[in-house]
Amino acid sequence: MKNVSILVFIVIIAGLLVLSMVSFQVRVTESALVTRFGEVKRTITEPGFYWKLPGLIEKVRKFDSRAYLFKGVLEETPTRGGDPITATSYVVWKIGDPQKYLERVTDKVGAEKQLESMLRNTQNTIIGQHYFSDFVNSDPKQVKLAQIESEILQSLKTEASDNYGIDIQAVGLKQLGISKEVTAKVFDRMKKDREREKAEIISQGNAEGIRITTEAERKRNELLAIVESQAEAIRGAGDAEAAKYYKMLESNPKLAMYLRNIDALKKILKEKSTIVLGQEMDIMELLKGVPEIKSGE
Repeated sequence: MKNVSILVFIVIIAGLLVLSMVSFQVRVTESALVTRFGEVKRTITEPGFYWKLPGLIEKVRKFDSRAYLFKGVLEETPTRGGDPITATSYVVWKIGDPQKYLERVTDKVGAEKQLESMLRNTQNTIIGQHYFSDFVNSDPKQVKLAQIESEILQSLKTEASDNYGIDIQAVGLKQLGISKEVTAKVFDRMKKDREREKAEIISQGNAEGIRITTEAERKRNELLAIVESQAEAIRGAGDAEAAKYYKMLESNPKLAMYLRNIDALKKILKEKSTIVLGQEMDIMELLKGVPEIKSGE
């Protein structure tokens, strides 16, 4: 019985050894290359259990497919306007094409060596296309860091994937810095910009004030013209009415004065006034205070 147990144990061990020679497992965090006599036959990026030929014929090379963080070096780069800025970038990357990665960079050390060179060149190129005010600005809306990071990412992503099998997932500007001399120049320029904006606002205010004053003067003149026109019409009507009496005075002075007195009396009694007169008083005597009308007045 004891010998049978030993035999079973030996068979199990032998089976496991054979199984390990003709199979392998790829974990969620891994990718693998299967090579036959040094030539790549399969690229496996999905986790699972796989078969292969014995080790002397086919070999499996596994890679960590998790993302890595690579930090670039801090270096000074001139912007488009000539003002230098110190910047440090970082890259989040992982293996995208295991075969190309193995052939071009071999391992993580080789990959990050290539990334350092690519990141430096791309960072300098992209920063050189933007003005200093795109990085540092008193107006947050004028800062274009997100756009700059996107441009670096797109430039790096294509080069790293095509040449080295590296998948660039994210790029960011970790640190920005400027020298004391540049800081003084920047603040001086910002002060001048504020003074120019102030002058523009004052100029616009003065122009608006002149416009409002001119508009008010125009409306005033229009109203005066309307009032003057109405006054002329009233004077004309009065002159026409007076001319009627002048004409009547010339033909029948007594009748004209009588009608004039009647009109005056109507005006006196217009508001339902009550007057008390003596029995002996001639009502027309009340109109003696009416100015004498002469032709030509």
